[in-house]
Amino acid sequence: MPKKSATPNRGFKVADQIQRDLTELIARELKDPRVGMVTVQAVEVTPDYAHAKVFFSVLVGDPAECEIALNQAAGFLRNHLFKRLHIHTVPTLHFQFDRTTERAADMNALIARAVASRSKDDA
Repeated sequence: MPKKSATPNRGFKVADQIQRDLTELIARELKDPRVGMVTVQAVEVTPDYAHAKVFFSVLVGDPAECEIALNQAAGFLRNHLFKRLHIHTVPTLHFQFDRTTERAADMNALIARAVASRSKDDA
């Protein structure tokens, strides 16, 4: 029988704490001009806590440049996370641009156009 974890949903709790700490670290400690106003959308941690995918969105700036800058600063951010988190293994960070908000805006525009064309057809 597989051994049950002592703390249920610990992976989710660790990912949530990493998300909160990264949001603060990126805003206050990171001085790279390529990193604009970044929002950390989600963090996914592997079961062994070796790797973490960090999904982010950018309000101002180029997402590709920001992704490169964040991945270059991953070691710096991981070092600061190590000082904040009280876990044995701090995951290696992998940043990915999250296109969910762009897709949502595109879908809203499509729906608005469909509704507008339908109301014209009804009139």
